[in-house]
Order: sequence, then structure tokens, then C-alpha cells
Amino acid sequence: MLPDIQRAVGLQHTDDRIAALAKEIAALPRHIAEIEKKLEGSKRKLEHDRAALAANQRERKGLETDIQSQNAKISKLKSQMMEAKTNEQYRAFQHEIDFCETEIRKFEDRMLELMTESEPLDQNVKAAEKILAEESKTVEAEKNQARERTAADQKEIEKLKQERSRVVSEMTPKVVSEYERIRKNRGGVGVAEAVNGRCSKCNMIIRLQYLQDLKRGDRVMTCESCGRILYYNPPETFEDITAETQAARG
Repeated sequence: MLPDIQRAVGLQHTDDRIAALAKEIAALPRHIAEIEKKLEGSKRKLEHDRAALAANQRERKGLETDIQSQNAKISKLKSQMMEAKTNEQYRAFQHEIDFCETEIRKFEDRMLELMTESEPLDQNVKAAEKILAEESKTVEAEKNQARERTAADQKEIEKLKQERSRVVSEMTPKVVSEYERIRKNRGGVGVAEAVNGRCSKCNMIIRLQYLQDLKRGDRVMTCESCGRILYYNPPETFEDITAETQAARG
């Protein structure tokens, strides 16, 4: 195989690796966003539980204010009742006091209900806070791993680019130009192996004479179908030779 072809094959492997790393780097921000989404459900649960507990506490506080207000009203009515001049006025004051006391009992009953409900609500909040804290820790660890992976990928790309520059400098400029042109037009793949009488990329059969010329390896040749630079690796085992022979007989 011509040195230029050998280097072109190595160059393709390097370019494939660079492309794979670049793809991984591009995907990592999306991966981090997906990781962060894991917390949304737990955050919403905690917000809901906190809101329920806060509503319970607000209602209890409101009831306490209502009870105080009714007690103050009773106290005032009792003072006024002492100054009642007729039985009718006295009974009217007593009726109002009874009404206030009934309201207070309603408020106290509701207070007891809310106090009973508050304990599990408080437990829900504490449990949701614990779950969120644990998930946040896990997510942060995953995000750090993603960042570390990005840094490692970028470092590897830089090394591969240096290696690529070295390989390109050792190749014939015309071959490099041809490789780059083909790679640009063929989805990043500028080189293809001839396997069992076919181009490994477009899978088209290679003419027998053309394949024989390719096997001599004395010039740069391209696939007559897809235009990629072709290379041929001689079979290494008896099974490989048999498979190639059968493919040639086709």
C-alpha cells in the first residue's frame, strides 16, 4: 500500500475520532439539561407540600384572630349587659353572647382539625426536602462528571488535531486535497476499504480489472461509484482468502 494511502486511512480514523468527540461534546449540554430536569418533579412536590403547610398555618392564624375577636366582643357584650335596663335588652345581649360562643366553638373545632392535619403536612415537607437534597447531590455529581468528560474530550481533540497536522505534513498535498474534498462531499468519509470485491462504504461491486489494479497498490485510486479513495488490505487467513475468492467469482 502506498504511504499516502496508509496515511489517508490513519487520517480517516483520526477524523472519525475527532467527529465522535465533537458530537459527544455537543450532546453534553443537552445531557446536563436532562439531568437538571430530574429535579423539577421533586421541586414541584416540595413547593406543593410547603404551600399546603403554609395554607394550614395561615388558616390557623386567622382562626386565632377570629377567636380573639369573638372573645373581645363577648367581653364588651357582657359589660353592656350589666347596664341593660330591661329583660328584653338583657336577653338580646345574652343571645349575641351565645352566638359568639357558638362561633368560637366552630373556630376551635376547625383549629383542632388543622392541628391534626399539620403534623403529616410538616412530615411531607421534611421528606420532600430530604429527597430533593439527595437528588440535588446526585445531579450535581452527574453534572461534574459531564463537565470532566467535556474537558477530557476537548483535551483529546487537541492531541488528535496535532497528530492530524503531523500526518498531513507527511502526505502529498494533492492527495490531502483530494481526501479533504471527498470527505467534505461524502459525509465526513473520504476513504473506503475494498472488502470482498465491494466498496465498504457504498457497497457497490468493484470491476475485476479495477480491483486487480487496486491490489497492486502503486497509485491512488477512487471508488468508481461513490468517489472515495479506495484501499485494499490483503487477506491474512485462509478463511479470508476463501471469502475473497468466492466474492470475486460472485
